Amino acid sequence: MNRLQDALQVRAQADCLHPAAAVQSAFDRLAAAITADYAERNPLVLCVMNGGLYPTSEITRRLDFPFEQDYLHATRYRGATEGGGLVWKRQPPGEALSRRELLVIDDILDEGHTLVAVRRALGEFQPESLRVAVLAEKIHGRRAPGAQAEYIGLKVEDRYVFGCGMDYKEYWRQLPAIYAVRR
Repeated sequence: MNRLQDALQVRAQADCLHPAAAVQSAFDRLAAAITADYAERNPLVLCVMNGGLYPTSEITRRLDFPFEQDYLHATRYRGATEGGGLVWKRQPPGEALSRRELLVIDDILDEGHTLVAVRRALGEFQPESLRVAVLAEKIHGRRAPGAQAEYIGLKVEDRYVFGCGMDYKEYWRQLPAIYAVRR
């Protein structure tokens, strides 16, 4: 079976964990909490590519205050379903990060190794503050020490999930609901 056929089969058999309406409500809640904390602070919003693109778009279009936006790209998956070593593809310039209010937006907090590395790297630039927003948090006992998000939209069970920025072998990020691969 090729990758495309595999992706089609997985989608056809997937279990919907959070329908589109629940995801939209989560984005509304995340944006309200972020607005309450950042409306007067001129933050720099950092999208974690590629998974954070969808949540960043959904959250930021709900923010009615000025902010700057950039992105970073760090990955452990590279199209696989299990994480490997961390690879940095892009960091924003240091002068843009120093003494700034930073808000990192990503798709999911799973084990958190990538997030810990992102926090460590951004912390070296001595930001005024650094907070993380994720659409989903996977519930399990394998969390890396120090892996946390200050803003969490939804909880998902400990399964391989996709949709809303999360992918299945680089497919299905665009789906408006969160699905899990059938066991």
